[in-house]
Formats: sequence, C-alpha cells, structure tokens
Amino acid sequence: MTDAPDQSPIATPRALSPKWLSMTALVVSIIALGLAALPYANGGGDFGGKVRSYLMAHPEVLDEVVQARDARAATDRITATNAAARANPASLAAGPGEPAFGPQNARVTVVQFFDYRCPYCKSVAPAYVALMRAHPDVRFIFKEWPILDQGASVTSQYAARGALAAHAQGRYLAVHSALMAEGALSPQAVDRILAANGVDMTRAGPALGSTATSRILADVHTGAATLGLQGTPTFFINGRLTASNDPAMLDRAIRAAKAG
Repeated sequence: MTDAPDQSPIATPRALSPKWLSMTALVVSIIALGLAALPYANGGGDFGGKVRSYLMAHPEVLDEVVQARDARAATDRITATNAAARANPASLAAGPGEPAFGPQNARVTVVQFFDYRCPYCKSVAPAYVALMRAHPDVRFIFKEWPILDQGASVTSQYAARGALAAHAQGRYLAVHSALMAEGALSPQAVDRILAANGVDMTRAGPALGSTATSRILADVHTGAATLGLQGTPTFFINGRLTASNDPAMLDRAIRAAKAG
C-alpha cells in the first residue's frame, strides 16, 4: 500500500514513507527500558539481567512483540474504519459522475480508492479488472483519489481528471487500464492515452478542469478522510474494509459475500 498524506484540503498532499524501522527501534527501546526498571522478583536480584540474557539469546521474541503490536494496530484500524463506514455510507456510494459498473441493486458492492501513480495500484489493476469480468453480478465503484503529487507535480490529479473526462464519454475502463499500465505517467502521457482510447479531446478539455470534476475529487478526498484511510489501494466489500489487497483474497471475499 502507498501511504496517504495527512488529510488536509484537497490541493496536492504529499506521500509519507513507511516508518517500520524507526517504529521497531522505538518498541525495542521501550522494552529494554521497561526490563531495566523491573523490580527484583522471586528472590532473584538479577532478574532483569536474566531477562536481558534471554532476549539476547532469543531476539526473535522482540520480533514477535513488534508483529503482535502491528497486528493489533491493523485490527484496530480496520475496526475504526468499518465503524466510520457504517456511520457515513455516502463515503462509499457512487456519486454523480463517478465510475461504477455492475447492477445498482447488486448483492455485493466493491469499492476501490486508488491513485494512478501508486505502484501497488498498478500491479493489481489487471487482476482487478479480471475480477469485474468474473463477477458481472457485482457492482464495482472506482474512487479516484489522487494523493501522490509532490511539490509542483500535478500528474496524479491530472490523470484522475482525465479518467473522469473519459468516463463522461463512456471510455473509462479502457483509459483506466491504460493509465495503470503506463510506467512513465505525465500529463502528456495522459493526453496521449485519452486520445488513443477514443476520447474526444475537444470535449475532454473543458471537462478536465470543470467544477463538476473538481467536486467529484473533493468529495472522494473528504470521504477518505472521514473513513480514516491511510493509503492506496484501499478496498471495501459491502461496506467493510478488506484486510488484504491481494486480488485472490478479494475474489474469495467476493464469493463469500455472495454466499452469505
């Protein structure tokens, strides 16, 4: 997953780098300090030293502690996001002008938040489109969430706007797949992809900067902040955050939701 920036007004938020190493070091330091402060126990004045020796001989225990902490944090995050989704169902609904495919009354709805510059979004995109073909009775909603622009870059924002302009002309899926497949994405590449996939650029030009397009992106950004989302891609199935972004897991979850 590509980390999301702090959720502030839309503009061009920055991406954050994973901090696992520093977090691990912090946890290890806390454990060490805690052990040093332990009172003598069970008549053994060297209790702390014995614990330290054990941990030095079995450092994998510290790894297990960190993994347990991370697993608990992930579970807590999913619980909080699901609660926010229940309280704010509009955040996952397809608004006017947003790409959505499949029956409106489908028993199962899948929602994806993504950015065209997100490496993992790109890697799972073909399999995700394949899921759509495999499950024509499922509704798939695409939430354009351009969060990876930095500095003066506008590529993520421009790609999202281009995709929405393509959607207005019935060309969304082809453009979406081509944008995800493009390794050197730029505004120029976006224009080339739009034209190559049958988008009328005369009509697309005004749509790229229209108030309606800006409103869609602003609503997605607000919805993601309301849900407490942390990065892309993020998937929901029937209003519940998925524990994994792996396409095979998504397929199993979709099938389970159909059978449930």
